[in-house]
Amino acid sequence: MLWQPSSDFIQQTHLRHYFDWLAQNYNLKFQNYHDAWQWSVENIEVFWESIWKYFKVISHTPYKQVLKERKMPGAVWFEGATLNYAEHIFRRPTANSQQPTADEDTAIIFSSERHDLVEITWGEMRSQVASMAAYLRSIGIQKGDCVAAYLPNIPEATYAFLACASIGAIWSSCSPDFGTNSIVDRFSQIEPKVLFAADGYTYNGKPFDKMQVVNELCEKLPTIKTVILVNYLNPGGLQFTNHQSPITNHQSPSTVGRQPSTVNWNNILPTNQPLQFEPLPFDHPIYVLYSSGTTGMPKAITHSHGGNLLEHLKYLHFHNDVHPGERFFWFSTTGWMMWNFVNASLLAGATIVLYDGSPGYPTLDRLWDLAEKARIAHFGTSAPYLSACMKQGLEPGKQHDLSALRSIGSTGSPLPPDAFQWVYEHVKKDLWLSSMAGGTDVCTAWVGGNPMGPVYLGEIQARCLGAAIESWDEQGQPLQSGVGELVVTLPMPSMPVFFWGDHDHEKYLSSYFDTYPNIWRHGDWIEITEHGGIIIYGRSDATLNRQGVRIGTAEIYRALDKIPEVKDSIIVNIEMEGGGDYMPLFVLLQAGESMTEELKKRINHTLRSEYSPRHVPDEIITCPDIPYTISGKKMEAPVKKILMGKPLDKAANLDSMRNPESLAFFQQFKR
Repeated sequence: MLWQPSSDFIQQTHLRHYFDWLAQNYNLKFQNYHDAWQWSVENIEVFWESIWKYFKVISHTPYKQVLKERKMPGAVWFEGATLNYAEHIFRRPTANSQQPTADEDTAIIFSSERHDLVEITWGEMRSQVASMAAYLRSIGIQKGDCVAAYLPNIPEATYAFLACASIGAIWSSCSPDFGTNSIVDRFSQIEPKVLFAADGYTYNGKPFDKMQVVNELCEKLPTIKTVILVNYLNPGGLQFTNHQSPITNHQSPSTVGRQPSTVNWNNILPTNQPLQFEPLPFDHPIYVLYSSGTTGMPKAITHSHGGNLLEHLKYLHFHNDVHPGERFFWFSTTGWMMWNFVNASLLAGATIVLYDGSPGYPTLDRLWDLAEKARIAHFGTSAPYLSACMKQGLEPGKQHDLSALRSIGSTGSPLPPDAFQWVYEHVKKDLWLSSMAGGTDVCTAWVGGNPMGPVYLGEIQARCLGAAIESWDEQGQPLQSGVGELVVTLPMPSMPVFFWGDHDHEKYLSSYFDTYPNIWRHGDWIEITEHGGIIIYGRSDATLNRQGVRIGTAEIYRALDKIPEVKDSIIVNIEMEGGGDYMPLFVLLQAGESMTEELKKRINHTLRSEYSPRHVPDEIITCPDIPYTISGKKMEAPVKKILMGKPLDKAANLDSMRNPESLAFFQQFKR
């Protein structure tokens, strides 16, 4: 046990308040969190209706029933209800809060590699959203129309999303580090009418002009009628009024042909009209998110207003314990679901902290500096970032004033036990480490924080309320101990309403329901511990099937994180023709280190002693880089395909990668 909440901490949590409310209104009393979780999944209709009532959901028409039928896929939630996600962000006072959100309170804090902290009030945000919503309506955008965004993590992206949500337009965004073809693969599926775009961005101290990409998107996405341009890289760049084109900051015009009308963000006039909210059916799409698309066309995962509203109210209040006015940060880009999740904290009356740039520029200390200056209460990041800080020997608790910091959130990949200990030894002793796991598929976490319970080394604290998570073996039987497939046995409101363009639901069914009929298989190896916590062992589709025994890749990486010379690694297991297998381990070393026989022996000894002889690779090879998707996922499956002889264009989608050049090494290794 690394941390346990004090009685004062527990009494002030939203979760404690909710349990007290259930006792008063439903005559329910729980001995512990696990009993509450058990009730929530055995009685999903009662649980989700309690969420509706507790948070006083604004519905313009009543619902007929909570859940039409317990089935997956195809569950119909709160049929007949009409609501709006954005309306719940701007309502005052916030749910169950004694303090209304005032216009002069801070809604957004923004910083970047080139900008010091900027504070934006709720009143300013409301005005910006109202103006953009009025403009979108003026050009004919209405509920059901799709709007795309090619923007960095800047306040304008939040304004634009909320404006779209307020009128019922469907949002979809990619960050400007995506390649042109990768963006077209995504946006062409939804046929957007409007494109929000930035002229460029800065990363690692370098400017990246993106006007040529914007021009190419206009050429390749013929449904775009209007481009709304943000001069972010060059604030003094060309200004356009409506109906002027082409959109280029370069001397030569783009390819002659159809050009959408263009307008600069700053030229959209403020409106005196109040912000209005379109009542929408519960399952009306709010945004389209995308799978990583590393091996094919990205799946266009479509989420609903009502499902995301209930889930985000639940998670941000009960599992993140976010309170009005607290500063909530998660390092993200607009191309990752955590950006949507950051904006969701506005539902709790939080102040969102946005950062655009590299987390390692000019030093790896950059985000801890932000935590101090912005007085961040909830600091969210990735497991690799925390591991990198640990390996570099950072001591944020000594180097920064982190007195405002109340919790650290970690996601993206399993957080190794050493990083758990590093947080408590070198960041802050009295700190709630709230690791979580879920995904783009539900725009939330299945498993995550419990502010009323202890934190154990290497464990995610709990299965989330309303999430019927179990660990199953290959025969579809629940496991009481040991490692199995993460499955979801009952529907949740935030499951996708559909995949865009997947008219027969073939992609939807094959993505989640092809292994166990009517049971959602998520694709992670998990173990449910004696504490009721969760350990994740990596993606089951990247499983190392070693001599008939399944090994999660996260076990390998967890052991290697303890070896200071190793910066990063990737491992695959290849089934050989005629039987047998070959399991190479590729290692990226820290600067100045070299692979010696002594280091190889230490790696093998660590894997053997901490796990088993089966975890020891057949060969250890140094490589110049480890391939990652833009959203930070390690690419084991494409590496395996390359080593098994698949051509590069069949093994990976380069436009979905953060560092596509890294695959050249594996091609050469195969040869």
